[in-house]
Amino acid sequence: MIRTTHVGSLPRSDDVLEALGKREAGGPEPDPELIRRAVADCVDKQVELGLDILNDGETGKASYVTYVRDRLTGFTPGRPPPGPHDNALDDFPEFAVRAWSPDRVAAVCSGEVRYRDTGPVEADIAALRDALAAHPGREGFLTAASPGVVDLFHATTHYADRESYLLDAAEAMKVEYDAIHAAGLLLQLDCPDLAVQRTFFPPDEDGLAAFRRLAAQNVAVLNHALRDIPPERVRLHLCWGNSEAPHTRDVALRDVLDIVLGARAGTLSFEGANPRHGHEWAVFTEVELPEDRCIQPGVVDTSTHFVEHPELVAERIERYARAVGPERVVAGTDCGMATFAAGGSTLDGRVAWAKLASLVEGARLASARLAR
Repeated sequence: MIRTTHVGSLPRSDDVLEALGKREAGGPEPDPELIRRAVADCVDKQVELGLDILNDGETGKASYVTYVRDRLTGFTPGRPPPGPHDNALDDFPEFAVRAWSPDRVAAVCSGEVRYRDTGPVEADIAALRDALAAHPGREGFLTAASPGVVDLFHATTHYADRESYLLDAAEAMKVEYDAIHAAGLLLQLDCPDLAVQRTFFPPDEDGLAAFRRLAAQNVAVLNHALRDIPPERVRLHLCWGNSEAPHTRDVALRDVLDIVLGARAGTLSFEGANPRHGHEWAVFTEVELPEDRCIQPGVVDTSTHFVEHPELVAERIERYARAVGPERVVAGTDCGMATFAAGGSTLDGRVAWAKLASLVEGARLASARLAR
């Protein structure tokens, strides 16, 4: 049977969104009981749909990466200094003007990065474990930002070089990684840096080589942070950006796969449903997947409101299963359903749950066919 899961964020309720919005504006922390109830409801919905590997929907986080500003020292509000040019939309200047949001809240790393205290991650763990206790046999996971994505979203004015910044971020985030693992939960590392940052380099072979060096450095630092966790208890999410945009300058999966497979992560999650990367299932017919690795392809897109037909979902799953073996495939989503609690990259709530229902039904169809 093909197991099912998703990448992390799920639509939050209106009262949770209101509470998160107040916190982001400098107000109080959300009521812990509100978050616990919301996590329990989120887990119940996932179980009702038939998903196998569940999480908290990132209910208490404003986003998968900006949450670290509240858990780590060294971050202050402010505009980052000018960075490298992102050429992702160079071919579409009119679209780039519409897509850019100059008012987005930003933060800068202006001091030494250390883990502030484990209270918030312990609260995440407790809320998810309490919710899972009502559903024996279901496995849970929690997401965490990778050192590379901390760097990607938060330029530094404090560290003299990128390596020092990454190493401190890795040692700080290791506290969170270890806590999640110690609680018996799967750890998912969110690593869009291992694909998104390709567009920060010239779109030529030299640019690709420079990006690969950056990606290799990010993986090496990530592995350092994961040194005390067995790889089979880790999954890595690779992402090209969960946005409805052209994506014509995305790095090809084959051009970064060897580096990503060097990470201490037993399962690789990646986008496999959207129109820019849906064809890359064929890479796994050409590249041998290490025996100790599994893949978690996205078979449901998370950037449009089309609800995939279960038959299409099943077809996508079967392609991967025939390439690497059904026992090494977990069916997932391309990315989060609500990357930011409110604003961009957020699907309508009912549509998001309908997509997940189609995912589960497609996995059942695929499992039945593969068993023949």
